[in-house]
Amino acid sequence: YEEYTLQVEPFGLDESWLDVTGSPRGSGPQIAEQLRQRIKQELGLTVSVGVSYNKIFAKLGSDMKKPDAVTVITRDNFRSLVWPLPAAELLYVGRSTRQKLRRINITSIGDLAGCDPDYLQRYLGKWGLMLWQFANGLEDQPVREVGQKDLIKSIGNSTTTPRDLNNVQDIKLTLYVLSESVAARLRDHGLKCCTVQISVRDNALFSFERQKKLAHPTSLSNEIGGAALELFIANYGWDRPVRSIGVRGTDLMTTDEERQLAFLPDIADDPRRDRLERTIDDIRSRYGWFSVCKAMMLSDRELTDLNPRQDHVIHPVSYFG
Repeated sequence: YEEYTLQVEPFGLDESWLDVTGSPRGSGPQIAEQLRQRIKQELGLTVSVGVSYNKIFAKLGSDMKKPDAVTVITRDNFRSLVWPLPAAELLYVGRSTRQKLRRINITSIGDLAGCDPDYLQRYLGKWGLMLWQFANGLEDQPVREVGQKDLIKSIGNSTTTPRDLNNVQDIKLTLYVLSESVAARLRDHGLKCCTVQISVRDNALFSFERQKKLAHPTSLSNEIGGAALELFIANYGWDRPVRSIGVRGTDLMTTDEERQLAFLPDIADDPRRDRLERTIDDIRSRYGWFSVCKAMMLSDRELTDLNPRQDHVIHPVSYFG
């Protein structure tokens, strides 16, 4: 690929996006055909290549004429080519999102494109607006250069609960399940968060977000969960039951950066608690997420029988502000 461009961004195990704008090797469709033929001749493999003006439609095109073809999606033809396709064909529309879209009679990409974006945002949160932009060909993230990595801006988890949440105890259980995942993922990346953010959506699809600065950077689940619960109690009026809730750690810093501040009082995490949570991480990696849990999680398994580390969808961080 690097014979054609240095803007090569891997996607999964066997796919990549290439930006060949202005390439002396030819136009996008010409280069796609060259690559298809070279891979067949040199490796004996067939490939399907999508060509478009954005990454979402290029990926969609690569799936349209498998196993051995080039599909070109342009600003002029995407409505006729893309909009009749099932909504599930759009990148990042998984099973859960597909089911939610079906509940509001959205079955095709065209249905999604024609929906009121404000309604989608209320219904699905920020992700709803993003999917609307994808369906309308408005995705504009650049292809990264070889070796370039996005900085992680935040780490979070959210869930639509199996029932409406009507009291603080239900909220606490759910927030702490999510916070355990957020904390573990922060530790995986050698990061700590300086700010905790919650997102809440009630059963009438009204949503809001609130955040608070922490006294010190942390990757401990109790501190993240405690801050999230404080935010909820201070900001939710219980006009309606809660149906979806999320926790996110933002304003991230590396553990090395945090150590530089450790000479200040009350800056560092409790080292004993940190060792304990890392030990729990190790046990869960060996024996499964549910091998260790807080005692309070046993009080309502309907709400806490959730592995948020497994059940969340990972999205390219560059799509999030």
